[in-house]
Amino acid sequence: MFADYHVHTEFSDDSVYPMEDVVKDAIRMGMDEICFTDHVDYGVKEDWDSEAEIEYRDGEPIANVDYPRYAEQIRQMQCLYRDRIAIRMGMEFGMQTHTIPQFQALYDRYPFDFIILSVHQVEDKEFWTQDFQRGRTQQEYNERYWHEMLDLVKHYQNYSVLGHMDLIVRYDEAGVYPFEKIRPYVEEILKEVIKNGKGIEVNTSSARYGLSDTTPSRAILELYRELGGRILTLGSDSHKPEHLGAYMNETKEMLKSLEFREFCTFEKMQPVFHAL
Repeated sequence: MFADYHVHTEFSDDSVYPMEDVVKDAIRMGMDEICFTDHVDYGVKEDWDSEAEIEYRDGEPIANVDYPRYAEQIRQMQCLYRDRIAIRMGMEFGMQTHTIPQFQALYDRYPFDFIILSVHQVEDKEFWTQDFQRGRTQQEYNERYWHEMLDLVKHYQNYSVLGHMDLIVRYDEAGVYPFEKIRPYVEEILKEVIKNGKGIEVNTSSARYGLSDTTPSRAILELYRELGGRILTLGSDSHKPEHLGAYMNETKEMLKSLEFREFCTFEKMQPVFHAL
């Protein structure tokens, strides 16, 4: 099974990759299944139909997905290409605890197959700009990040997997914070995830970002397995054609080396297991 479960298109504010081009490229690569997971980040982005003024970056609007058009285009792709590839409707929820009601309302509106719960910002402050880290010690911003994720998994259940769990590592200018210092948070999060029948994502973009470890780290993956975690999805986090489906085989071999034997796709929010 060749599937990519973290894919962005022109419906995300940081991509201009047309959805139909993604589908055609996936078919050309021999992919069996794809799930679109475009960005929604309440707290730092407005909805397309908001009365608030939408900001622009590099000529592109900084806004959440145009939901009706997104759902309709996915339906069209499913109809046009149903005999060549399975296409699922997902979304990446860039959540914060104070935005839970907005995400719940969105979830209730559409028949999603798959939801990635990601933490992209905390206190409406972005990691990639260093706004969140600025004024905090490395210990303070790491602990705050993991505490936010723990609060989310305790208070929100309409998701499938946690996306790129240790994303903060990518933007930590002080280097990799020691795992043993965050292990208590990670362990509590993973126990909550497993208890609630959810999973975690292995995000293959760690290779293109040149990170020294996988995303999440091998230490997190090993702990997840030791705690009894089984639900894993594989996603490229693609925003461009060259990202799509990248490093999937290498990631599967890495997971086998950690004694995982399965990964998942999703349909109607239910996991479907496949051999690695």
